[in-house]
Amino acid sequence: MKRSRSVLLLASLIAATLTAQEAQVTPLMSKDFPNLPGKEGLMITVVYPPGSSDPIHRHNAHAFVYVLEGSIVMQVQGGKQVTLNPGQTFYEGPNDIHTVGRNASTTKPAKFVVFLVKDKGAPVVVPVNPAAASAPASPK
Repeated sequence: MKRSRSVLLLASLIAATLTAQEAQVTPLMSKDFPNLPGKEGLMITVVYPPGSSDPIHRHNAHAFVYVLEGSIVMQVQGGKQVTLNPGQTFYEGPNDIHTVGRNASTTKPAKFVVFLVKDKGAPVVVPVNPAAASAPASPK
């Protein structure tokens, strides 16, 4: 009985560790836009491990997402939750709050590329307080 509890506890700890894995972000390139002073383009790849999800955040940028492998679930505040597969795209505007970003699978990784148009030197991700994300969106 004691051994089965130990095995169960170990399995629970392993499962918690696996689901708590963070996304792996790899910068691919950055380019200043000479005709848009103060703006830059940034291209990154993101790999969501199985079961991975992002905290609520925003980008303060135009973000164009293209799924390469696996399936991801995306949603911005006030928008519809969508599941995206390879070859599908998603857009986030500079005022959007990204409320859902996760791997649709608990067993396979997902990989996507993101192209951002943002202020030069601005952070790529800005955390958002979950309470602020649940407030009604202001009219655009």
